[in-house]
Amino acid sequence: MPHLLMISAQRIFAQPLTLQTLVYLAGFILITIASYRIAVLLQRFKLPFITGLLIVGLIAGSSMLNLLPHGVHIHLNFVNEIALAFIALAAGSELFIKDIRSRISSISWNTAGQLFFIFVLSSFVVFELSPHIPEIKDLGNNTHWAIAILMATIFIASSPSSAIAVINELRAKGPFTQTAIGVTIIKDVLVIILFTINLAIALALTEGASINLQFLIILLAELAISFLLGYLLGKLLAFILSRNLEHRYKTILILIAAYMVYIISHLLRIWSGNYLSTEILIEPLLICIIGSFIVSNYTSSRFEFSTILKETGPWIYAAFFTLTGLSLSLQVLAEVWEIALILFLLRLITMIIGSLSGGGIAGDVKSFRILGWMPYVTQAGVGLGLATVVAAEFPDWGEFFMTLVIAVIVINQFLGPPLFKWALIKTKEGHQKAANSSKTMNRSAVIFGLDNQSIALAQQLQSHGWKVGIATLEKDFEQPEKITVFLLDDLSTKAFESINIGEAGAIITLLSDDDNYRICEIAYENYGTKNLVVRLNHRENFDQFYRLDAKIVDPATSMVSLLDHFVRSPNATSLLMGMDPTQDTVDIELRNRDLHGMALRNIRFPTDILVLSVKRKGSTLISHGFTRLRKGDIVTVVGSPKSVESVILRFDKQE
Repeated sequence: MPHLLMISAQRIFAQPLTLQTLVYLAGFILITIASYRIAVLLQRFKLPFITGLLIVGLIAGSSMLNLLPHGVHIHLNFVNEIALAFIALAAGSELFIKDIRSRISSISWNTAGQLFFIFVLSSFVVFELSPHIPEIKDLGNNTHWAIAILMATIFIASSPSSAIAVINELRAKGPFTQTAIGVTIIKDVLVIILFTINLAIALALTEGASINLQFLIILLAELAISFLLGYLLGKLLAFILSRNLEHRYKTILILIAAYMVYIISHLLRIWSGNYLSTEILIEPLLICIIGSFIVSNYTSSRFEFSTILKETGPWIYAAFFTLTGLSLSLQVLAEVWEIALILFLLRLITMIIGSLSGGGIAGDVKSFRILGWMPYVTQAGVGLGLATVVAAEFPDWGEFFMTLVIAVIVINQFLGPPLFKWALIKTKEGHQKAANSSKTMNRSAVIFGLDNQSIALAQQLQSHGWKVGIATLEKDFEQPEKITVFLLDDLSTKAFESINIGEAGAIITLLSDDDNYRICEIAYENYGTKNLVVRLNHRENFDQFYRLDAKIVDPATSMVSLLDHFVRSPNATSLLMGMDPTQDTVDIELRNRDLHGMALRNIRFPTDILVLSVKRKGSTLISHGFTRLRKGDIVTVVGSPKSVESVILRFDKQE
């Protein structure tokens, strides 16, 4: 038994735990932190986050800077396995059955079409191409078939996280969107099951074993064990989530539980190899995805589980993709680009055929069938995770296989999201924020809802030089003094255009949450109004307004917050509340080109003006005397009304 445990430890960690491994781990942690920061920075230049991580890992590896030597990924194999377990948990958590019931027929047939045509056609084409690829041409037919079925399996995988990110960005909703996300998630579950089967077949082919009845019985037994362990893992995860612990402790326990699946897999493989006539192979990815599926669908911890995965995900992905980048060879990567491009086109063609076939059988409308392949182009964690498993199982050609897959995934990463966005826009299910027609921070506002609060707000805004109108659906009302009231027939785009609401610098909604949301949605999608202010009625509707970039006032909490600020900072609160008639606070947009590039200390402000903040492209700057302003900056200042007005005139000066 001690001998078995020692072998197990070596298999689990790929190398004995030594001081050298710990040094590599420390260096890798530093590289991962840098990789994460650089990848976030590169996103500003439209480079996908995952691609940025791979590039940083490649640069840090033995091909360029050699910060860590070639083969370091073998010493850090346990990091790779923890990340793979997490990726499987994240994929399984996205499959929530109730979300896809309404489109189950379309989702089922589209999934079937994708699975069948991508796998069958890609397998045959890759097999035919294998003798013409120098690195693998001499490996023999059995190995060529093994490569073909594994490559075709990975081609099926898509990226749920990327699809969800695009959907959230465009606020997409509708049957096409529902089908796209349903197929994407179900495919990732099924592809891991298919990979488990094909990995066993590939091992049999490369080892010369016959695929007979005994092989099939063992394969079915392995799948049954995997499903059983997946069920037990789901129960364990549910138990962890039910405990009264902080999120960070639950996160650690979840990662440990998921990694234990890999340890059990290694131990079972070693034990069966030593005491049985064959090794029993269970797939940890399949176990983790089943466990996650159970938590998401059959426990009350779905939302907490999803939150933990989303909070932890970026750093886990950073570790996984950076480590993968470290294992790449720049020379091999440069050599495979032509082959990768051919494989990318192969995947694209088979995906189109699968979409047309599945959508046709499901009875989808023509536009859905034509565009139906676009949501599935993007690949990320699952596809790359499966490639790393192949690399570990087949050392002779596995690394070349993984490099080839990574090259294809990088192409998919660049082209996939724009294609999906275009498809959502063409199907008219994307709801983007419109470009604001007003180039200035004009001081005009429309208030929806005629009551004492709206009248008082209108009067106060007017006292500060704002042009204000109140919109109402009520026909019987008493005309407020010196305030324009717009009578609307309904809350529609046509009604809003009749009062030129697109010219308003601010829209304030004081109606029911449903009506408020309708107003904000129309303004967001058609006019791009810069300032949407909502009086919230029910806390559970907070998120839907937040996604529209609205400023939300919750009466249930605002009074407590206001009293809190009066206690902790009475002078500042009085100032911001406008309770001091000698002082005013205002946001000003810099439009004067003469002030572009000038430092705050060099601008001759009135002596009683204080600059509170500078906001640029949605981000607040830590402003000081040396902060240089740019056209379009939003500058918040406080001072006497007369001085504030002079600053407004100067900042708003036109050429």
